[in-house]
Amino acid sequence: MFGVKEHKEWGGGVYLCTVKDSMEADIFESKLRSEGIPCIKKYRGASNFLEIAMGKSVAFPIEIFVPEETLEDARNIIVAVPLEECEDVKFEDGV
Repeated sequence: MFGVKEHKEWGGGVYLCTVKDSMEADIFESKLRSEGIPCIKKYRGASNFLEIAMGKSVAFPIEIFVPEETLEDARNIIVAVPLEECEDVKFEDGV
C-alpha cells in the first residue's frame, strides 16, 4: 500500500502513497479531506478511463499526492492500525 518514493512531485503535490484500486483511493481521499488536507490522485494506464466507464478501477494502482507542507500530517492520518489491536475493543452492547 505505501510506496518507498520520497518527495516525488506531481500536480503541485508530493507523493504520499500508492493504493491498489479506486475504492481505496476514495477512502484515503475522504479521510484526508475530512482532516483539512487537500489531495489529488494520479491514475496509471487506463485506470482513469476504467473508473469512468465501469464505476471503479482495479487494473492499475493509483498514487496519492498532497501539498508538501501537509505531508507529515497526512502520513500520520493514514497510518494503518493492525487488526490484532482491534480485537481487545469492547462494544457497549456486549458484541
